[in-house]
Amino acid sequence: MSHIPQQAFKVARTAHDIASQRLRAHVERLAGEIGERNVFRPEALHAAADYIEAEWRSQGYQVVPRRYDLSGTEWANLEVARPGSVRPAEILLIGAHYDSVRGSPGANDNASGVAALLELSRLFADMTPALTVRFVAFVNEEPPFFMTRRQGSVVYAKAARARGDAIRLMVSLETIGCYSDKRGSQRYPPLFGFFYPRQGNFISFVSDFRSRALMRRAAQVFRRRSDFPLEHVATSRFIPGVAWSDHWSFWRQGYPAFMITDTAFYRYRYYHTSQDTPEKLAYPELARLTAGLAETFSALALAGLDNKRD
Repeated sequence: MSHIPQQAFKVARTAHDIASQRLRAHVERLAGEIGERNVFRPEALHAAADYIEAEWRSQGYQVVPRRYDLSGTEWANLEVARPGSVRPAEILLIGAHYDSVRGSPGANDNASGVAALLELSRLFADMTPALTVRFVAFVNEEPPFFMTRRQGSVVYAKAARARGDAIRLMVSLETIGCYSDKRGSQRYPPLFGFFYPRQGNFISFVSDFRSRALMRRAAQVFRRRSDFPLEHVATSRFIPGVAWSDHWSFWRQGYPAFMITDTAFYRYRYYHTSQDTPEKLAYPELARLTAGLAETFSALALAGLDNKRD
């Protein structure tokens, strides 16, 4: 057996180690103990950053804080990486924002994404991928910075382009913890309901047209390696929700990117409210999803993003 299949097998075996209890612990720390975390509650936002940094250091990573100044206060996008052994300059970037909207503790939006990010990085800590896998926790995704030049991921993506970072694919983990088998639990923009399920029991991969090839490839790998229900779509950036996360910042810099989401406000009734609390999330489903993503990202990172091997 060659080196790359051995690594893939190792990650496939360890994906089952993702436990719903660990995911819940991350969410409860961020959205329960720390709670609402944004520039209007700066101590809480810094506490969230400290928690993520401590978790990554405990996993053996060297954390790189990508700092920037905002109205006299310094904020940081936090970055760790597993260097590639074959093509280290090429990057698969997996990210999630760690702030919450004003007035919300942000359990699903987006402690769920951060929890998965932390568990994915834990599984990758002993892996040697072919290309570099970079994990980034983004700050200031929510209003008043959303889709402005001061949004954390906008600052990060612009700096990455200026450095010449060869980001082959960016994936945003955004609001991924709500699932229901109840018919009618899923809503859509106009016309989409004719083509997709009425039960909100699936995860969705969402891209624009330019990123659809890599998004579809990731979806194919996910379906081969996980039985978790998946739907995917490549569509216009102007449809409400399609561009509403940090992948948008990378589109603006010409990088391929897509979002992984439970569809947020199209499903989750507590979206951007004070009721977005840790007990609302479906942790067994979140664990199954995260395990599937671990195997998918490991396959992509080991085979590379310019061929069909996985």
